[in-house]
Amino acid sequence: MLRKTFEAEIQQMKDEIILLGSMVEQNVLDAVKAMKDRNLEESQRVINRDKVINDKRFALENQVMIIIATQQPMAHDLRLLASLFEVISELERMGDYAKGIGIINVRMGDQPLLKPLVDIPRMAEKGADMLHRSLAAFVNEDVNTARLIPAEDDEVDALYDQVYRELMTYIMADPKNIERANWLLWVAHNLERFADRVTNICERTVFIVTGELSEINQMKDG
Repeated sequence: MLRKTFEAEIQQMKDEIILLGSMVEQNVLDAVKAMKDRNLEESQRVINRDKVINDKRFALENQVMIIIATQQPMAHDLRLLASLFEVISELERMGDYAKGIGIINVRMGDQPLLKPLVDIPRMAEKGADMLHRSLAAFVNEDVNTARLIPAEDDEVDALYDQVYRELMTYIMADPKNIERANWLLWVAHNLERFADRVTNICERTVFIVTGELSEINQMKDG
């Protein structure tokens, strides 16, 4: 009976993790779309929704602590609960990147974009897709998928490099473009960090199953 209760609580936590992840995914996509559309009202809604994400984070962390205290899990179960705690925290931080993009758009006010957004929306879509699949791998304890996803971060890094190079050409052409270039560079930076955190979720999936906590080799320099 106790085991059935524990398994039901774990399944509920996994369902809540997927829900929190979907909130973060949608908020980052909405943040970038709002910037692309110069929709300041939508950016403010993105900022406001971050509080909902934060509140959910603390509620879920509290629930994990209650399960650990009342069920006294060992081995695999304890690794799972510890990893749930970490992934919840990662998702909250990823939500902060979406909020940051919303704040940048609001601060820009009525300034026009320095250039049409092409690679930045691609970064957001790729990052959201990686997050979605990494959480599916996490709840299903799919080690093979978890080991493969981090390599896709190279695509996001390549897009970031492309954005950086392009913005530098605008600055060199006219130094007055620095401020507007910096706005977009910070957005791209947030999205690059967003995708980086997906790797942390994948590493936790491997840890749950194998008991080994180590960096997944992405064959990257540095």
